[in-house]
Amino acid sequence: KRADADDVLAIHALGIYYSERKNGPLDYDKAMGLWEQAAEIGHDASMTSIGRSYIYGYGVERDEKKALHYWELAAMGGCSNARYNLGVFEHSAGNKERALRHYMIAVESGHNGSLKQIQELYSEGKATKDEYTKALRAYQTHLGEVKSAQRDEAAAAFEGFKYHA
Repeated sequence: KRADADDVLAIHALGIYYSERKNGPLDYDKAMGLWEQAAEIGHDASMTSIGRSYIYGYGVERDEKKALHYWELAAMGGCSNARYNLGVFEHSAGNKERALRHYMIAVESGHNGSLKQIQELYSEGKATKDEYTKALRAYQTHLGEVKSAQRDEAAAAFEGFKYHA
């Protein structure tokens, strides 16, 4: 009902449902259609999902250029998962500085995976102690900003709601 009412969160979630079906066949065409619908409304996470489909060839022909395009759009909209994906792409392409910039932006939004990537760069000698320290401080600042009694209560009730490392 919510997807029919143009609720972008519901549309995106329905796309996830079709792309990860446990009880029945996967339907990437339906998932992609839903994500495209949500992306047209401006939903960044749907753009990230479209990019993931293109990078892995899920229901579409694998197209790195299209994947990067969608991730860049989502990153410009503030999606930390898209920033992380761009960081991973740049890291694997050997562009350490670009990867680090993407990871840092994502860390400032509380993206734990990006913090772990910066830690890995540091342990490999590809990031400085100052860069790693800056990332840790940015992550801690984010955690301080989002901390609340309600989040603590949710985290205590269900591990999936935990919002810090």
